[in-house]
Amino acid sequence: MAMDLLLYLGLFLAGASLFWFVYSIFAANEDGKALSWATGDQPKKSKSPVINASRPLVHQFTMKYARKIKNEKMRKDIEFKIITGGLEEEINVDEFIGLKLFWGVLFPILLIILNFALDLGYPWPVIALLAPLGYVIPDMHANANKKRRSRDVVIDLPFFIELLALSTQAGADFFGAIQKITQKAENSVLAEELEKVLRDLRLGSTREKALKDMAYRLDVPEVNSFVNVLTDADATGASISDVLKEHSSQMRLERFVRAEKAGARASQSMLIPLIMFILPAVFVIVFAPVALQFIYGGKK
Repeated sequence: MAMDLLLYLGLFLAGASLFWFVYSIFAANEDGKALSWATGDQPKKSKSPVINASRPLVHQFTMKYARKIKNEKMRKDIEFKIITGGLEEEINVDEFIGLKLFWGVLFPILLIILNFALDLGYPWPVIALLAPLGYVIPDMHANANKKRRSRDVVIDLPFFIELLALSTQAGADFFGAIQKITQKAENSVLAEELEKVLRDLRLGSTREKALKDMAYRLDVPEVNSFVNVLTDADATGASISDVLKEHSSQMRLERFVRAEKAGARASQSMLIPLIMFILPAVFVIVFAPVALQFIYGGKK
């Protein structure tokens, strides 16, 4: 009788603890929901399911500690990752640090639990090596987005420059040509960044600063070169259309050279599987019958 009472009491306490834990995470809490954005806007849904699933826990447990980290260099580096990854509307610096702290603690705990529960048998040195991966999950997401954006920009930039050159040669001013092109472009990272350039100009920014801000957000060498050419043309008074046409031809040549290098690297990479897998199989097929005939041919 006493044992049954203790069992029921234990189950009741476990259920109450679980209810309190879930309620504390998902309860309406304005301080937990707000993301200290400068504009006060709520963030967009992240493309990473890990970040979306982690947000309630991050705001409940690690956000307050993230705000206490005042290292300026660390915050500037994180801000640069967020900007170049195109994540300004998804996440801010405080939440980024909160995610690093949250997964830096949770990931090792999950590894240890899974190692025991599933009897994986991973040695402690392996777990110790894998444990820091949780801390860099937000960095991996930002770097992957930056790589995707850079690839898209490098592909689109020569085409955009040619259209700009044609529009300016037809009589349109440079930023009028940008506006026409961005209205027609869909799902283009470069078009989105050029729209931000136009927005900055409407807010009173200078042409040079708006373009350099775009180059900073993208952090792509080809874009930096494009912006430098435009600013030099403005400074020297050269014709924008002629400069754009010449730069477009140069970029297409560079793109062709990169394609040739990629093809050369691909042919070299094929040598490894060729030597390790295909040639041994060919030797076995060709020489095995000869070897067997040589060994067993004279026997009856």
